[in-house]
Amino acid sequence: MPDLPLPPTGTALVTGPSNAGKTRLTARALDAWVAEYGADGVVVLDFAPELERDGTLLGGRLTQFTDVPAEAWRGVLEAHAPRAGGETNAEALSLAAANARRARRIVSAAPASPRAVFVNDATIPFQADGPDGFDPGVLTGYCDRADAAVCNAFESDELGVDDPVSRNERAALEALREWADRVVEL
Repeated sequence: MPDLPLPPTGTALVTGPSNAGKTRLTARALDAWVAEYGADGVVVLDFAPELERDGTLLGGRLTQFTDVPAEAWRGVLEAHAPRAGGETNAEALSLAAANARRARRIVSAAPASPRAVFVNDATIPFQADGPDGFDPGVLTGYCDRADAAVCNAFESDELGVDDPVSRNERAALEALREWADRVVEL
C-alpha cells in the first residue's frame, strides 16, 4: 500500500476498486494528521455503506481501521448501496437520492471552519441525478475551507458502467480528480 504523506496544506484523493485499501489509507492519513497537529478542527465525513457480498464486507467505516478522536467532528451517513439495493434503475436512483438528501444535511451541519477534512467514500452522495442530485462542488468547497483534505472514492467497473448510478458516480469522481492536488490510485 502506498504511503500518503499528508502535508500541512492541500488535497488528496485516493481511488481504487473494492477492498483495495482506500479506507485504510485514509485512516492512516487521519492518524498522521492527529499525531502531528491534534484533533481540534478535524472533520470526518463517513459516507460508506456497509454491504456484505459473497462473505466479504464491501465498503465500511473509517472506524474499522482507526479510532476517530472524540474532539473531531464526525458525520456518518447511514448509506444505501444503490446498485445492490435497487432491483431497477429507478429503485437504485431512489436510494441514491435518499443518500444525497442525508449527505447534504450532514455537510450543512459540519463545522464552518475545519482545519482538516477526511471523507470516506466521497462519491456516494453524488450517485443521484437531476434535482435529486448533490453537487460535488459543495463537498469540495467545504474541503477547501480546511488546510488539508483527504477523500477516498470507489473507482472500478466491477459494480456496473451503463446504469445511471454508475454514470453519476463517474462524473463525480472526475470532478474530485480535477479538484485534488494529488491523486493516489490503488
